[in-house]
Amino acid sequence: MVAAANPLATEAGLLILRAGGSALDAAIAVQMVLTLVEPQSSGIGGGALMLSWNGQRVQAYDGRETAPAGAHEALFLDAQGKPLPMQQAVFGGRAVATPGVVRMLELAHAQHGRLPWARLFEPAVSLAEEGFPLGPRLHRLLQLDALLPRDASARRYYYQPDGSPWPVGHRLRNPALAQVLRQLAMQGSRALHEGAVARSVAQAVQSHPVPGTLSEADLKGYRALEREPLCTFWLQRRLVCGFPPPSSGHLTMMQILGMLEWLDVEQPLKAPAMGAVAAGQDPRSGLVHSVSAEWLHRYNEAARLAYTDRALYMADPAFVQPPAGRWDSLLQRDYLNRRASLIGQRAASRVEPGRPTGAASQPLAAMPDQIEHGTSHISVVDERGHAVSLTTTIEAQFGARILVDGGTGLPGGFLLNNQMTDFSFVPRDAAGTPIANRVQANKRPRSSMSPTLVFDQHDGRLLMSVGSPGGGMIIHFTAKVLVATQQWGLSVQEAINLPNFVQVQGPIWLEKGRYSNDLVQQLQARGHRIEERDLTSGIQAIERTPSGWFGGADPRREGVVRAD
Repeated sequence: MVAAANPLATEAGLLILRAGGSALDAAIAVQMVLTLVEPQSSGIGGGALMLSWNGQRVQAYDGRETAPAGAHEALFLDAQGKPLPMQQAVFGGRAVATPGVVRMLELAHAQHGRLPWARLFEPAVSLAEEGFPLGPRLHRLLQLDALLPRDASARRYYYQPDGSPWPVGHRLRNPALAQVLRQLAMQGSRALHEGAVARSVAQAVQSHPVPGTLSEADLKGYRALEREPLCTFWLQRRLVCGFPPPSSGHLTMMQILGMLEWLDVEQPLKAPAMGAVAAGQDPRSGLVHSVSAEWLHRYNEAARLAYTDRALYMADPAFVQPPAGRWDSLLQRDYLNRRASLIGQRAASRVEPGRPTGAASQPLAAMPDQIEHGTSHISVVDERGHAVSLTTTIEAQFGARILVDGGTGLPGGFLLNNQMTDFSFVPRDAAGTPIANRVQANKRPRSSMSPTLVFDQHDGRLLMSVGSPGGGMIIHFTAKVLVATQQWGLSVQEAINLPNFVQVQGPIWLEKGRYSNDLVQQLQARGHRIEERDLTSGIQAIERTPSGWFGGADPRREGVVRAD
């Protein structure tokens, strides 16, 4: 079974599974097709975090981008020392970090690949050569994006001579990407990180009107890493495995869920009444009381506490030490109970980071709130029951808005990331205390990506592969699915369809048109500020059921599930 963000990518993964490929093989094929058909979200010019389950152990593969050697902590400050506006910072070579997704997939394939590496590129190469029909979502995003047309190569490729994007259904061919993918198929990641392709990437970054420092040496020196996954017991019957820092996803999500678990023991709530949104139905239709105001209040306050810890502690572990010497100190039962006890009946006027047992005072300042964007998610289970949960990104919509042809001289190519903007623009607070996630050379920016695998604690069976795009909202989208499936008994598709809710240290964002005025007023009466927004998650998930595997794809985007 394959769940991915585009039907063509999903079909490519299923084709590889049918040929005898592993879950990892299928995920590689999916990623290469997404580079072509969902260029706004991910691709070979970006990075990824992945969990792999081979039936015996969970492995965490880090393909997160790294800051170039020439990066410095004042990168996103203006002449007056003030942080740049996000829309200014994301554009151009300054925002580009060293991509890592291909190196990471190559590392994992050496351990878990069953088909030859080159075979996995065939679907994407064929589609790039023959072309694919431009879909409504990509067309709409091309219409709305004011920055992408400023890149001459992107303007020639994605737009008509009159400046409007190619229409829906237009067959978009990408000969430059086809040639680059052929090189990757034959030479492996070296074809991207050395030689003509690397040279074209470095030149595009350095010669941009907003230049960056990414060099051929940065590309050649990039190393994918294997890290120890974080696996956390939850609800006395589940083992939830996620990614450690530089991702903040698992730690923040499990802090929220751990605090809610303690609160429910102390002050039990009835299971919330679910609205009648059928699997596959557009989740934006009608009002749905998916949760009570009381539950949303608790969730919101737990999230505020968790995000304050995130802002203070979480960053690349090569540069920042975890509190008390271990990251799971932030998930210890006594610590989360103490944090949960701070949650009252009204919204707290102020929340502060905590200090886990045994942690020394941190010589760090909290990172100010900052927008995060982007990503795509892939979930795969193969015939052996082995699984992959892969979250992949170029950060903002269309990344740094730089399209490179890889030195081929052909139309098209691939987009470069703007992952440097995941670092804190402000390197230090007013007192000069450094921020953990500040820009530093060769550092990996903090991420919210939350690739997740869920297991039965008692018999060790894999129960679910899940994850989502959404920048800083990924944590909430993924948490919603975990709670709705593991606590409330919904199917994974019903869980995905539920209205979204988000808290990132500000007002509560509720999915527009999905909540009643009465619920909003109840939250406001507790002191919460409420904003209704279009919260376009893109969750892809696969769960074990008594009759086999069942997949869910978010109807808010173009994702689909395919299986044999």
